[in-house]
Amino acid sequence: MLFSIIAFIAVLSILVLVHELGHFFAAKRAGVWVEEFGFGIPPRVFGKRFGDTIYSLNLLPFGGFVKLHGETTEDTVTDTSKAFLNKNKRVRAVIILAGVVMNFILAITAFSLVYSFTGIPKETENVKVVEIREDSPAASSGLTIDDIVRKIDGVEITSNAVLIQTVDANKGREITLDVQRGDKIFETKVIPRENPPEGEGALGVLISTTEIYFPPIWQRPFIGIYYGFKESIFWSGIVIGGFIKLFRDLFGGVVPKDIAGPVGIFALTSEAAKFGILPLINFIGILSVNLAILNVIPFPALDGGRLLFVVIESFFGKRIVPKVEATIHTVGMIILILLILAITASDIQKLILGGGISGYIESVFK
Repeated sequence: MLFSIIAFIAVLSILVLVHELGHFFAAKRAGVWVEEFGFGIPPRVFGKRFGDTIYSLNLLPFGGFVKLHGETTEDTVTDTSKAFLNKNKRVRAVIILAGVVMNFILAITAFSLVYSFTGIPKETENVKVVEIREDSPAASSGLTIDDIVRKIDGVEITSNAVLIQTVDANKGREITLDVQRGDKIFETKVIPRENPPEGEGALGVLISTTEIYFPPIWQRPFIGIYYGFKESIFWSGIVIGGFIKLFRDLFGGVVPKDIAGPVGIFALTSEAAKFGILPLINFIGILSVNLAILNVIPFPALDGGRLLFVVIESFFGKRIVPKVEATIHTVGMIILILLILAITASDIQKLILGGGISGYIESVFK
């Protein structure tokens, strides 16, 4: 359990700190005074000033924050030239979006690292045996893992679909397989089952046309970045689709069941950490995409909500009264907190009913 807690705190801190670093660097670049960059949630345990910024360590080790000078109307502004609210629309928009950009960069980096170490999946026309069930026709025929099925009764096998269709068309009849094992090709005969056990096919094998390609070491960073970017785009589509479904369910009066809050993320992080550092890094990439997409939603208190006010200001040529904007963001934050509490209660219920983390994972992915 201690390892799971440490992993959860580390993952959450990385995600939030990287996000806040985006705001930090963009603000510094734009000449906005960053009053404090904090690790963790206050109260402050330790703080040291470097230049005009206090770098602090806070009591609760979850994520971090950036405090900008003149970020709200309630702040005391001592230097108007370095106040966030006094900057032009473009500068404020860049600072607001910088956190989201950094989360995408983190996701690409995480996926790139994983691909660099685990190899690049590549689709081929080689239908390879990757698993054989005991007491199956495939096991009796002498097939072994990594065998490649080239032909069945003279029919060339170039995809999983062709093999499945050919085998299903010959259930209960003896068929001849041309099999490649290493550099050798041989024939073996097998009779596909007419009524295989549930979850198994007629031959009792798991097949794949995906092979793992390891580029030369010097190429891996560049190829890893390319595939990391593709993976980020893929997960962005999944996450956007998930949010669309979430809002459709909420407005339709349906209680979402496949959404995780802090407790759920703890359970998922714990499960990912069990499989090693690379699965955990991959999970960080997935979470970072989630955080980026969540933050661009134009809802008050989120980065997307703050950006929306900048867009409205650009459209109408007049800034919304800062106090009104601050009130709207406060209401938005309250709604978000209530939603998080509701999701957390649901997560705790799933953990209890599921008998622990494994049961919770099963309930989420049903």
